[in-house]
Amino acid sequence: MQFAETLQHRLYAFAIAVIRFCRTLPPTDEAREIARQLRRASTGASANYRASRRGRSRAEWLAKLGVVVEELDETQHWLGLLGDSGVIAPPQELITECRELLAILTKSTETARRTR
Repeated sequence: MQFAETLQHRLYAFAIAVIRFCRTLPPTDEAREIARQLRRASTGASANYRASRRGRSRAEWLAKLGVVVEELDETQHWLGLLGDSGVIAPPQELITECRELLAILTKSTETARRTR
C-alpha cells in the first residue's frame, strides 16, 4: 500500500473512532455540542484528504491539504476541550493519532509548498 492510501485509511479509521467515542459521551448540552463539532472536524479531515487525492491541479491539491490540517487542528482542540473542561477524558489513542496525523500532514504540506 502506498503512502497516500495508508494515510487515507488512517484518516478514515480515525474518523470512525471519533464517531464511536462521541457515542459514549454523557447526555449533557456541552457534551452534545462538542461531540457535534468533534465529529464534523474529524470526518471533514478524512473527506477532504480523500478529495485532495482527486485534485485537478497542484494548487487545488495543496489547498485541500491545508483544509485537512485545519480540520485536524480543530479536532485536537475539541479533544482537549473535552478533557480540560471535565466533561470526559478522551482516550489517549485518539489524542495520539490526532497528533500524529496532524504532524504528518503539516510536514507534507510544508514540504510540498517548498518544492513547487
